[in-house]
Order: sequence, then C-alpha cells, then structure tokens
Amino acid sequence: MNLAKALAGVGGLTLASRVLGLVRDSLFARFVGAGFASDAFLIAFRLPNMFRALFAEGAFASAFIPMFNKKVGDKDGNGLPDGMAFAEQALSILLPVLLVMTVVLEVLAWPVTLMLSGGFNGVTQDQFAFAVTLSRFTIPYLALISLVSLLGGILNSLGKFWVNAAAPILLNLTLIVALLGFHSDDPLITARNQAIGVSVSGALQLAWLFFACRANGISMRLRMPVWNADVKQLMKLIWPAAAGAGAMQINLVVSTFLASSFLAHGSVTYIYLADRLNQLPLGLIGIGLGTVLLPTISRQLGGGDEVAAMETQNRGLELALLLTLPAAVALIVCGQPMASALFGYGKFDATDVARTAEALAAFSIGLPSYILVKVLTPGFYARHDTKTPVRYAMISMAVNLVGNLVLIVPLQHVGPPLATAVASTINVAMLYFTLVKRGHFVIDARLKRRAPRLALAALAMGAVLWFGQGLIMPYVHSTWLARGLSLAALVSAGGLVYAVATFATGAFSRADLALLRRRRPPPTDA
Repeated sequence: MNLAKALAGVGGLTLASRVLGLVRDSLFARFVGAGFASDAFLIAFRLPNMFRALFAEGAFASAFIPMFNKKVGDKDGNGLPDGMAFAEQALSILLPVLLVMTVVLEVLAWPVTLMLSGGFNGVTQDQFAFAVTLSRFTIPYLALISLVSLLGGILNSLGKFWVNAAAPILLNLTLIVALLGFHSDDPLITARNQAIGVSVSGALQLAWLFFACRANGISMRLRMPVWNADVKQLMKLIWPAAAGAGAMQINLVVSTFLASSFLAHGSVTYIYLADRLNQLPLGLIGIGLGTVLLPTISRQLGGGDEVAAMETQNRGLELALLLTLPAAVALIVCGQPMASALFGYGKFDATDVARTAEALAAFSIGLPSYILVKVLTPGFYARHDTKTPVRYAMISMAVNLVGNLVLIVPLQHVGPPLATAVASTINVAMLYFTLVKRGHFVIDARLKRRAPRLALAALAMGAVLWFGQGLIMPYVHSTWLARGLSLAALVSAGGLVYAVATFATGAFSRADLALLRRRRPPPTDA
C-alpha cells in the first residue's frame, strides 16, 4: 500500500471536514459568543465527542479491525463471509447495549452534566436545568456514532477509507445549516438548536454509511445475541483500549470540568475553540494516519511480515513529523491572527480572541505528541495488546490532573491546555520506549537522518512567520473575503517557506516526489 496516497485520500476529506468545522465554529462564535450559553452547549457536546473518541473511533476500531482483518485474511477460502459473520455477531451485542445505555444516560442526564461541568461557576438553578436539557438532546448521538463506527471499520478494513472519512462532514454541514437557518438574537435558543442538530447529524451519518455498505455489496443481518469466543475476545480488547485511545479526550474533559468549575464564564469556550484549531492538523494527520496504519500493520502482521510492519510504522512516523512539526510551529507563532480572522467578530470581542490564542499556543506545544500517539498505538493494537496503552494512558491522565490543579490558578485558561500537552508528551515517550524495548520498533537510518532536518525546516518557517504576520493583521478584522484571503496568504507563505526549507536542509529531495507514486515504500537511506 502507498501510505502517502492513502493518507492523502483520508486526509483530504478530513481536511474538508475540519475546514467546515472552523466555519461552524466561526458562526457559533458570532451568534452565541463566549458566555454561559456557549459553555452549556460545549459541555453537552463534550459527552458525545468524548464517547466517540473513547469508544466509537478509538476502542471499538482498535479492537474490531484487527480481528475482522484476521477473519478476512484466513486462508480457508471463506474470507469476507467469515469476517461479516463476526461483524454481525458484534452488532448483535453492540445494538442492545447502546439502546440501554442511551436510555440510562437520558435518565441520568442531570448528574452526568454535573460531573462534566462541576455545576458551572455561579449559575442559577434554571441555567443548570437548561444545560441538562442540552445534554439530553445530544445523548442519542452516542449510539448513532457507535453504529457508524462498526460500518466504517468494515469499510476501512476493505480499503474503502474515504467513505468513513467523509462522514464527519455531515456533522458540520448539519450544524452550519442550524446556525444559518435557526439562529436567534437569544444565544440560549441558538445553543438549543445546535444541540438538536448534533443528534440529527448522527442519523445522517449512519444513513450515509449504511447506503455506502450496500453499494459495496456489504449487508448485515440482525441476529440474536450470542456470547461466543470471538465476542468475548472483542469485549476483552475494547475496554482497555477505550482509555488508551481516549487519553487525550479524557484529559480535555478534566480540563473542561476544572475550567467550568473555577474560571469565569467563557473559559470553556476559549479552551474549546483553541482545541478546535489544534484539532485541524490532528484530524488531518493523526486520525488519517491512525485510520490507515492500523489495518495496514495488522494485515502485515497477520501475514507474518514483521519487516514490512516495521517499515510501515517508520514511514508513518516520518510522515507525521513532516506534516506535524510545521503545523505546531505555525499555531504557536500565528495564533493571534488565526483566532482574529476566524472568531473575532459579532459577540466574540478582542479579549476573547487574545485568550483563545493563548490557549491555542499551549495546546500546540503538544501537537506532535497528540499525533504520534496515533502513529505508535497501532503497533500495540495490531498485536492485540490493548492493555499496555491503557496503563500509560492512566499515567498520562494522572499527570494531566496534577498539572491542571497546579497550573489552573496561576495560568487561568492557559493552564489546562498546557497540562494536556505535557501529559500527552509523557504518554508518547512511554509508548515509544516500550515498542523499542520489545523489538517491535526500531528507527531506521532514513528517519534518523530526516527527523532533525524536518525540525530545523519548521523552525525556519516559524521565524519567517513571526516577522511576517504583522502584514496581514490589518485585514483579519475586515470582511469575510478579506479574512479568508489573509489566512490563505498566511498558510500559503508558511507552506512555501517550509517546502523550500525541507529541500534546503536535505529533509526532502526531488527523488522523493517520484517515490511517493510507488505502491511499495521507498528503500531505507544509507
């Protein structure tokens, strides 16, 4: 498989989704601003987001895809039928669990909202009741997105990566339509309509995956639940993977809880919007790489090809550094013009912009770590080891909690993002050294040669952006067109400088452009 080509396909659709997400967040900032209404919606939205990352996109995919691939790759001649029988068995257990869980969460929406928000800081009883109502509107999304994950995992295993990657676009389009068509002068009404839109988007995503499966000749029958050996193994792998795959999301929940409990209204919104900007490269690179690497490595290991799996992970790490280092530097250096252009109008004032940019810089320090987690964990999951990542995730969460408690008072809204970045970096270090110790990962000569050169190229780009960003500042508070063109000019300038710097430092060569078109990974540099 051409790793760069597969990443480009998934990454392109993820980029489209993230750009639409920024449009959505810009409209949200305009119509709702930074206050109780925005914080209440973002708390309600945090639960389905957390569950999607912990279970749907993280744990379920990490456990299901290697097992499904093993079934499909068995040499007994059954192949796909065996895999689909296993998928139907998984659905027979998953569906009733999701239905019961949805009902239970709807009933317990009050304590769940209290747990996520800490009761907010200085709200009335009516305001808190409003926040609980928003949570009840978003809870059905959890079950819907979990079913989406099952269907998407099947398509990913069969190499149809783009279908699942396109599904989140429907979430953003739905919420954009709700903002444009159903906004109100009252921010509370706009926030309520956004919460309803979340669950509507879940139904649309499920319909999209269902019809895509049918178009690819994949149909699933509803069976009576059977607790057989395969299902037991799946459940055994899922629960530890949930914490391992969702460490960053859990860290964000902790940050949100402390911010809503101890900081002024609007702080949850600053952290959320900063994370949304930080999520743009994370979604484009990290989730794309994780989506491609897990089925690829599990297929290679299933065929007994350890050398190919090692090569794939080296090239995945190289791609991650190539794309992540400049993104991290750019977000740290240019957070102010970016936040101004995207959010700085309507109810979102200059103070809100400055605080969002500060939180973004803190998040972005850990951006390489967030993405490297996605690159390294497939090395465990493909070998059916979900316990090691969860142990390290728990340590990471403990570090995050301590960091939040220590930093939230002196650094306010900057403290939680900085603690999250530090915790993620420690998580990556533990994952990396464990893979190396077990002999499952060795940095090859090519990566050793290129990694420091990529870092040097990113720093050179950052220096140019630092001195040049003042040129676009007069335009970031202007019309939509001027804002868009100014951001496009900033991104284009940074990309051009980085491209030149990678060639100048020898991190990238003209020969690589031809090698990217090959189906097999290029040979190791001497």
